[in-house]
Amino acid sequence: MARGHCRRHGRERPCTCSMGNLYRFVEPVVLHLLARNGPAYGYELGSSLQSHALTDAEIDRGALYRTLQRLESMGHLTSDWDTSGTGPARHIYSITQSGRQHLREWAAVLGNLSQSMEAFAAEVRSLEKGSSAVKTR
Repeated sequence: MARGHCRRHGRERPCTCSMGNLYRFVEPVVLHLLARNGPAYGYELGSSLQSHALTDAEIDRGALYRTLQRLESMGHLTSDWDTSGTGPARHIYSITQSGRQHLREWAAVLGNLSQSMEAFAAEVRSLEKGSSAVKTR
């Protein structure tokens, strides 16, 4: 299958599933979900993650938990064990002030990236228009 297309989406449209590693974008989504919704378990974050993902690639649970561990080690999240329910104890994650600042930084980076990507896509579209004009000569 051609790069840019995957088995899940087929040839119906290009997707980011096969475009390379975009899993870093899990980080801003996790921070956003915790800032917006408050403390959450990893399982809850995983359930919400795909509907807020910045790519259409499937986000695996391993990437989520690696991201949670990295954000906690950087001081952007804290976690506590919740032993109140029946069953095994679970980590509950909360965003810190540092995490809120990091989310603002991500917003600036993503805004710049969005502008750059739009400019790039516009340039590619203009090449396509120019390419068809050259062929008709």
